[in-house]
Amino acid sequence: MNKIFEVPLYAYDRSPDQDAPAPVRHKVAVIGAGPVGLAAAIDLAQQGIEVVVLDDNDKVSFGSRAICFAKRPLEILDRLGCGQPMVDKGVQWNLGKVFFDDRQVYDFNLLPEEGHARPAFINLQQYYFEEYMVNRVRELQEQGAPIEIRGRNKVEAIGTHPDHVKLEVETPEGSYTLEADWLIACDGAGSPTRRMLGKDFVGRVFEDNFLIADVIMDADFPTERWFWFDPPFNKGQSALLHKQPDGVWRIDLQLGWDIDKEREKRPENVIPRLKAMLGEDVQFELEWVSIYTFQCRRMEQFRHGRVIFAGDAAHQVSPFGARGANSGLQDTDNLIWKLRLVMEGKAPESLLDSYDMERVHGADENILNSSRSTDFITPKSEMSRILRDAVLDLSEHHEFARPLVNSGRLSVPCTYDGSPLNSADALDGPARTRPGSPCPDAPLGDEFLLPKLADKFTLLTIDADAPDLIEEDGVEVTRLALSVKDDATLALKERYLGDNESGVYLIRPDQHVAARRPSFDEPQIRAAIRRATGKE
Repeated sequence: MNKIFEVPLYAYDRSPDQDAPAPVRHKVAVIGAGPVGLAAAIDLAQQGIEVVVLDDNDKVSFGSRAICFAKRPLEILDRLGCGQPMVDKGVQWNLGKVFFDDRQVYDFNLLPEEGHARPAFINLQQYYFEEYMVNRVRELQEQGAPIEIRGRNKVEAIGTHPDHVKLEVETPEGSYTLEADWLIACDGAGSPTRRMLGKDFVGRVFEDNFLIADVIMDADFPTERWFWFDPPFNKGQSALLHKQPDGVWRIDLQLGWDIDKEREKRPENVIPRLKAMLGEDVQFELEWVSIYTFQCRRMEQFRHGRVIFAGDAAHQVSPFGARGANSGLQDTDNLIWKLRLVMEGKAPESLLDSYDMERVHGADENILNSSRSTDFITPKSEMSRILRDAVLDLSEHHEFARPLVNSGRLSVPCTYDGSPLNSADALDGPARTRPGSPCPDAPLGDEFLLPKLADKFTLLTIDADAPDLIEEDGVEVTRLALSVKDDATLALKERYLGDNESGVYLIRPDQHVAARRPSFDEPQIRAAIRRATGKE
């Protein structure tokens, strides 16, 4: 196995908190040093908010686990200062192919248009993902940012209070107590935090079993997502093939319901399955094998007073569509700017309720798509299978049938339609940039738009006049003045103006549109700022 699994990245080190005469109070504590917990902590530290991350482990995740990271999370990671090494290491892809039996029925392009800095997806093993995030933490620490990771610090008990949370933490040298103004629980699908607080986790549990095998081989398959329905090497089931860095390939094979999981994971049973798929002459080495089942569930609420849940701790989906880690990164992207405004006294605490509303909406969208994918991939009756197979047959020659094929609706960012932070749409512009939408990227000469919209409220003006700075009740909004002439490709006009000659957009710190108008109207923009910060 790769040695990265064996080396502690945040080894246990005795904290001064353990010797303090009374519990030390921190601004924010994060439970879980996986991708979501680290993203939350990095975001907080970049905003100057003191944060401590607690994890009962001290190493990166064992095995590749999550591997598909979508364009929107990559843009979030750019804002967190660790996107580039992931893109450099990852395998970039936009294309996918769908097979039925031994026939290719169609292919698709997830990013058919030009003018984006990031690809539709990269494939990157989760252990690299976590390593690069820990590297970013170390960079921030060297710069003096208030961030700390404590490995082998297991939270054993949680006490909630109106103005803080108290944590009992177990370490190799005994237990200690600390306090935090706020607690963000990012401790995974089996969340001990959720269990300790007695919170619900409702939804569907699916019975199908899937084999994951990461194999090292020198293969000439293209860098694409290949999905098979009823392939000759796994009759009556499904299969998935993905390329990862370092000559590693991810293979998923559906196994069915009643199986002996331990038996199926043995190399003498895995290898024949892989040879049936790859060919008897293909040489490969097993790197990691696992059997998984999955669930589509979520908590009723993600915020419980001073405790806020994110990632798999708050919601869980099937792996089809790569919606797990990708949606977790969008959780923290939505949360941290709101928490900062509340902690700074620039927004009411009720602003955090919009995190609950918006990300529950995102989780429901993911669960709906994930459940539909699962039902299509694993039909539960003979009639469902006949219908599924007819759709696949039609899709080979008829374009109308292809949207009905569901091999996993791949992760796309959520638009917060109906959010209380949105202002009424006052621009008859493109639907993709209506209030609540994540801003699409656009080329600006040798640069791109999204990096200019990070970490703050921005007034984006396109061929429109406006003040360079607006302050509304302690919240500053800076202007980014652009013209359609800045983009020879006209992507900026197509994505933000449509048929309009000008436009003014209020952009949130998470790069979602809060309001848009054809021109600057100061009373309306000020009202939109108040609404976007939970004050109206």
